[in-house]
Amino acid sequence: MKIALLGYGRMGKAIEKIAQDRGHEIVSKIDKNFNEGRLNQSDVAINFSIPQAAVKNITSALESAIPVVCGTTGWLDAFEEVKQVALKNNTAFLYASNFSIGVNLFFKLNELLAKMMQNQTDYKASMEETHHVHKLDAPSGTAITLAEGIIENADLTKWSSDNAAEDELLIKSIREGEVPGTHAIEYASKIDAITIKHEAFNRQGFALGAVIAAEWIADKKGIFNMNDVLNL
Repeated sequence: MKIALLGYGRMGKAIEKIAQDRGHEIVSKIDKNFNEGRLNQSDVAINFSIPQAAVKNITSALESAIPVVCGTTGWLDAFEEVKQVALKNNTAFLYASNFSIGVNLFFKLNELLAKMMQNQTDYKASMEETHHVHKLDAPSGTAITLAEGIIENADLTKWSSDNAAEDELLIKSIREGEVPGTHAIEYASKIDAITIKHEAFNRQGFALGAVIAAEWIADKKGIFNMNDVLNL
């Protein structure tokens, strides 16, 4: 399979190595300072560019009828626009806030626990997410996805990153060192606390998941997410 990399930072380089190890060819690399190869020669594009470049990169590929897998967060106000471009050009688009297999299982665990806690009014939910100092958006896309899973199953109206009201879910964001990504959800009462946590040890899980998603989407048309890829 011929792959275009839209964004060639640390994630792009990790994806490149795994893709090549799995027998794929990188035919295009696009980043803010260079544009190598030919995008129109690719079978699928994987986008991990900065949020400010995401929409332009994604739509350029979709308008050439190239399926796109996107892991960039911080641009979702334009999601519907991108979705329509994919449908108009009869191609495929797959967005995930996190491509790690473990994180996607954690999403399901989070939803299950939230349903179990629906009637436990003595417990209040909160979240803490920690990432490396280079991450530009806060809260993380993964944290927002987790928050949505909680809010859909709880008596909460929205999430907040500061001074959360009684009907809001507090998300505390920490940026330190080179932490790949840690997400912890706590349900606390005056008596005890229940905590679930996912901790990434490196970026390999994210990169492998993105390549698996690209392999899956290459011959498809429509709008997808990692639940489709993993059949969850």
